[in-house]
Amino acid sequence: MQNDEQEIRQLVSTWMTASKAGDIETVLSLMADDVVFLVPGQPVMHKADFAVAARAQSGQEAPQFEGRSEIQEIRILGDWAFMWTKLTVVVTPPGGAQSMTRAGHTLSILKKQSGKWVLSHDANMLAPVPNK
Repeated sequence: MQNDEQEIRQLVSTWMTASKAGDIETVLSLMADDVVFLVPGQPVMHKADFAVAARAQSGQEAPQFEGRSEIQEIRILGDWAFMWTKLTVVVTPPGGAQSMTRAGHTLSILKKQSGKWVLSHDANMLAPVPNK
C-alpha cells in the first residue's frame, strides 16, 4: 500500500510538472482511455476532449500554467484509489496579460491499469480567485 501511495503522489507531481512544461503527451499518458472529467457548469469531458483543448492551447502563443496540488487524503482499495486535493492553478495568457487564478478542491478516482496508476475520474471544483 505504501508503494501505491508513493506512485499516486508521483503521478500528481508528474502531472503538475508536465502541465507547467506544456508536455501534453505526458499528461495524457497519466489518464485512462475512458477518463471522465467533471467541472461545474461544463459538459462532461473525456480524454479526447481534453487532448483537443490542450493541443489548441499549445505552441508559442500558449498560456503559462503554474499550479500547486496539496494532497489531503489518499485511500487505496485494491486496484482502485481515491484522493482529494487542494488545488490552485494560475493561468497567464500570452503576452503577459492579467493572470487568472482558480482554487478549490478536486476529488479523483484512480485505477491500476497494466500495473500503473492512472486517473479514471476527476471532479474539479475550482472557482475563480479575485485578483488582489
